[in-house]
Amino acid sequence: MILRRAFSSALCLGEWSTAISSFKRNSSVLATKHGSGSVIARPLSGFCHYRSNSKEEEKRNKGLTVQAVRCYARPIRKKQDFPSQLADLPPSLLKKEYAGIQCANQTDDLVKKLLTLELASHKEKLKIKTEQMIDMVRRNPTDNGSTEVQVATLTVNIRNLQEHLHKHPKDKSNKRRMLMAIDRRKKLLKYLRRTRYDLFENVCKQLGITYTFPLEYYRKATRRWAAKKALCIKVFNEVRKQRLAERLKQKEAEAVKQESAAKEESPV
Repeated sequence: MILRRAFSSALCLGEWSTAISSFKRNSSVLATKHGSGSVIARPLSGFCHYRSNSKEEEKRNKGLTVQAVRCYARPIRKKQDFPSQLADLPPSLLKKEYAGIQCANQTDDLVKKLLTLELASHKEKLKIKTEQMIDMVRRNPTDNGSTEVQVATLTVNIRNLQEHLHKHPKDKSNKRRMLMAIDRRKKLLKYLRRTRYDLFENVCKQLGITYTFPLEYYRKATRRWAAKKALCIKVFNEVRKQRLAERLKQKEAEAVKQESAAKEESPV
């Protein structure tokens, strides 16, 4: 387009030298770099109106528009480092399978790396962390299923999922598992607080859990809600009556069978 306009204007005016000089001037303007913070200058007037007069050139230079290039790239926001619960495990610690072997520390360096946590997987480290947390709250060495042990196991699992979701926030399935584990731990802590308050305080202190009281549930009693609740209670009572009647029939049938069996066994 630039060449066509230049030579068409030159043919009309008969000024070849003017056309070539104006083409060079326009090409130098269009060849500006489009980097960050660079400036693009574009002439307002058409290409065929350039002349060799210096006054005209000064006027055109004043009419150049200066536009700053827009930066469409978004700034990269660095995520804050999430503290890992496995950071306090020393790499020289033996794995769970080799903890009772005495000659494990007397082997060479390569075998030590294989037996310790230096080359261990995340799963193996998580097992050792779970054992450490359970040892803090268990009642006796053989305690593996009490409420405190369940809370410790769930705490390790929750913190592991929190660390995973900090790196992968769109993992919905693991987010659901984390929320289910949190609800389960809340129920266990609520039960422990109601039954054994001293153990509840010890568990929260040893595991670093901040217990928050659940909010009270308020709901406005409307006519629709009252009617729905009354219907649900009525249906529940009817189902209960039917089940009781079925149980009575089963008991009567069993009693009849036992009587008939007793008569057949008894001698005439």
